[in-house]
Amino acid sequence: MSRVKRGVTAHAKHKKVYKAAKGFYGRRKNTIRAAKAAVEKAGQYAFRDRKRKKRTFRALWIQRLNAAVRPYGMTYSVFINGLSKSGITVDRKVLSDLAINEPAAFQAIAEKAKAALAA
Repeated sequence: MSRVKRGVTAHAKHKKVYKAAKGFYGRRKNTIRAAKAAVEKAGQYAFRDRKRKKRTFRALWIQRLNAAVRPYGMTYSVFINGLSKSGITVDRKVLSDLAINEPAAFQAIAEKAKAALAA
């Protein structure tokens, strides 16, 4: 039976970990044991924060909408209620963008929502 030298696969595996750990501080970038743990933890943070990012942006859009509808004498919750009653199905991301970049269009939407509440 021939002898099997295992260095090639080990180097390939280590190389993959080192590539992922590039830019890490101290031993975390160049010692396989520390790098492996650091890369695994980084993956956990990345997974968690991909979910968290969605929540954070939704919260940001809500804050922007709340600030944008205050001049029209409404709060965020009243505005959303008016939107649902008027049958406007535009999501918070687009509404937030309209409030910033197209104030006239947002004003028209806000007035429709207010009218739907009055009716």
